[in-house]
Amino acid sequence: MLHLDNWPIRRKITLLAFGIVLFTLLMGTMILIGKIVSVKIEEVSQRSLLTAKVTAQMPEVKLAVEMPEGAKRMQLLVEQVRNIYGVDYIVVVDMNGKRMSHPLESRIGTFFDTAEAKPAFAEHIYIDRVKGDLGEGVRAYAPIMNVEHQQVGVVMVGNTVPKLSAIIEDMGKEMGIILSLTLTFGIVCAYLLASHIKQQTFQLEPQELARTLDERTAVFHAIHEGIIAIDENERITVINEAARRMLKVRGKAIGENIREVIPDTRLPEIIELGRPLYNKQFYIGDTLLLSNRMPIKVKGKTSGALAIFQDKTEVTQLAEELTGVKAFVDALRAKNHEHSNKLHTIAGLIQLGKEQEALRYIFQLDEEQENVAHYISGRIQDINLSGLLIGKISRAKELDITLHIDSYSEFQFFPEGMTYHDLVIIIGNLIENAFDGLVEVNDRDKRVDVSIVQDDSYLIVEVEDNGIGIPEEMQQQIFTKGFSTKEKGEHGIGLYLVSSIVERSGGEIELESALGYGTWVRIKLPMERKEDFEHEQND
Repeated sequence: MLHLDNWPIRRKITLLAFGIVLFTLLMGTMILIGKIVSVKIEEVSQRSLLTAKVTAQMPEVKLAVEMPEGAKRMQLLVEQVRNIYGVDYIVVVDMNGKRMSHPLESRIGTFFDTAEAKPAFAEHIYIDRVKGDLGEGVRAYAPIMNVEHQQVGVVMVGNTVPKLSAIIEDMGKEMGIILSLTLTFGIVCAYLLASHIKQQTFQLEPQELARTLDERTAVFHAIHEGIIAIDENERITVINEAARRMLKVRGKAIGENIREVIPDTRLPEIIELGRPLYNKQFYIGDTLLLSNRMPIKVKGKTSGALAIFQDKTEVTQLAEELTGVKAFVDALRAKNHEHSNKLHTIAGLIQLGKEQEALRYIFQLDEEQENVAHYISGRIQDINLSGLLIGKISRAKELDITLHIDSYSEFQFFPEGMTYHDLVIIIGNLIENAFDGLVEVNDRDKRVDVSIVQDDSYLIVEVEDNGIGIPEEMQQQIFTKGFSTKEKGEHGIGLYLVSSIVERSGGEIELESALGYGTWVRIKLPMERKEDFEHEQND
C-alpha cells in the first residue's frame, strides 16, 4: 500500500505539479481541438455555400440545366468549378430531381429524392450537415434561376468534415513539442518551489513541522505568564491559556479585535508608540498585572504588538503583607519597649511603698491608651490602618517624637483597585521617612503631623515633619528605586513602592522640603482609577 504521508515534500509537490500541468494540458488540448474542428466546419461550410452560389449564377449552368442533352456539358462545367474552389463534389439537379452532374458518373441521369432538400426547391439557400457516400460533411444548397427568374434546378455542393484523428495527426508534432516543454518547465519549477519551501522550513518535512508545532503549542499554553499578540489591525493573533485564565477570556478570541475582547489591555497603543514598555503595572478589570509590551517589527515596519504579563495580585499582596507585617513588628517592638518602661515605673513606685500613686499611674495610662485607640478607630474605618497608626504613635514615643493625627482625619472607603496593603505601604513608609528625618534633630521638639481626608473624588494623605529636610537636588530622586540618603542598611525601596502604587492608581505626589525646617509630602489618590498611558509615553 502506498503511504503518501511518508513521501518527501519535494516528491509530493513535483508529482502534484506534474499531475496539474498534465491535466491542464489535456483539457486545454481537448478544448483547442474542439475549437479547431468548429473553425474547420465553418470554413468548409462557407466555401461550400460560396461555391454553390457561384455555380448557380453561371449562365452556362442555367442553359445546360434546361437542355435535353445538357448533362454532358454540365459535368464538364461543374468539374472545372469543383477544381477551382477545391470542394469535394458538386451535384446539379433539375426541378424533377434528375441529376445533371455527380462525382459518380454512374448516377448522372438518375433521380434525386427532392424531399431531402425540399427548401432548396423552394428557392432557399442554406447549409445542412449530412452523412453521405463520402462520409460526414456539410452540404450547401442554392437554387438555379433562369432569365425569367424562374427556378429551373438546384446546385448542391458538399465537403467532408475533417476527422478528429486527422486533425490530431496533423497537429501531432506541434502538440508533442508543447506538451514536452510545458511538462518539463512545470516539473523543474515545482522542484525549485519545493526546494525553496524546504529551505524556508529549515529542511523539515511537513510531519516534522506538525510535530514541532504541536510541541511548541503545548509549551506555549503551559507557560505560566500570559501572552497576547495582535496584528497591525488590532486583531488577536495569539493568546495562550494563561492569558485566557487571568483575563477571563471566553470564546474564540483569535481573529477578533482586542478592544472588543479585552478593552483595557492598552496593547494597541504600542503600535502607535512604536517602542517597548517594560515592567509596567496596571489593572485589567480587577487583576493587577506586571506587563512587558513591545512592538512586532517586520523589515523595520511595525506589524503588530506583543504583551507578556504576570498576574501580580497575589505576589504584590504577599510583598505588601510582608511590608505591612514589618511595620506591625516595629510597632509591637516599640510597644513592648514602652510597656517595659511603664512596668519599671510601676514596680519602682510599689517598691517605694507608693501603691496609690502606682494605681493612679496605671489608670492614667489605661485611660490615655483607650482614648487614643477609641479616637483613631472612630475616625479610621479600617482596622489595619487603625492598628498601623496606633503602632506608629507608640513607635514615635519611643523615639521621643510627637506623632499627631489631624482631628479632621477620616477614612471610610478604599480607592478603586486599592486595598489596605497599598495604604499600609504608603502611610507606613511616609511616617517612617519622617521619623528618619528627625533622628539628627536635637534643638527643638520633634513632631510629625499626619492627615488623612477623603471625599467622593479623592483620598488625600499628608505627612509633615520638622526634621532636617531634603536637599533640593535630591528631591526629584527620592522616589527612584535604590536611591537613599542613608549610608548604611538596605534602603531605597520604601518610597519607590509608594511611587509605584501612586502611579498605577493614577494619583499624584507633591513634595516640599527646606533644609533645617522639615518636609511635607502630599499623596492624592483618585477614588476611581484612570488610564495612565500618558505617563508611560513620557517614561
